[in-house]
Amino acid sequence: MNKLYPDAAAALEGVLFDGMTICAGGFGLCGIPERLIDAIRDAGTKDLTIASNNAGIDGEGLGKLLRTRQVKKMISSYVGENKEFERQYLAGELEVEFCPQGTLAERCRAGGAGIPGFYTKTGVGTLVAEGKPVMAFDGEDYILERGIRADLSIVKGWKADEAGNLIFRKTARNFNQPMATAGKICVAEVEEIVPVGSLDPDQVHLPGIYVNRLILGAPYDKKIEFVTTRDREAA
Repeated sequence: MNKLYPDAAAALEGVLFDGMTICAGGFGLCGIPERLIDAIRDAGTKDLTIASNNAGIDGEGLGKLLRTRQVKKMISSYVGENKEFERQYLAGELEVEFCPQGTLAERCRAGGAGIPGFYTKTGVGTLVAEGKPVMAFDGEDYILERGIRADLSIVKGWKADEAGNLIFRKTARNFNQPMATAGKICVAEVEEIVPVGSLDPDQVHLPGIYVNRLILGAPYDKKIEFVTTRDREAA
């Protein structure tokens, strides 16, 4: 089975549809599937529900899809540093489901493992628990959280072989691994693709069985959220 596609638009052909749910990997601007996000923007797919740790920043990452009004709902744990997100939310234009960070990761992992729900203490007694079933275990209350299953997962890896086995690099591993398993279809972009057999099996973070389509996204620009500098001292 050939999993390699020439670009992001080709890899998403026949996959996108209005009203779909997408799991997107990455943390801040680190490890985000930039090429795939751009392709979704260019395709104009709308009314999206996106599960992601955050929604990028203004004009970068998932912030691009917010700017074009393609997102109907965000399931996120952190939404700071995005003024457009804030504006749409406060104006009632964007539905938001806030979810504790660890719970969000586990909801996606559970969905990928075929687990429809699990109980956790995180959020008990807070707004997070409103409307959710409560169960007592050993005298302690726990709330039921549902696993997340998506129509599509988009993730970013560092290196992959042609069979789709992926290695993530450092913090870029955050959320990419559980998000990849939660989608009915997983499309990955990576910085380097090597022949099958080139990767040490013990170093593979995501087995290729989870990856349906694969593109080479390089080269990438390293973007950070804030540039902090100091004035150069006088000679």
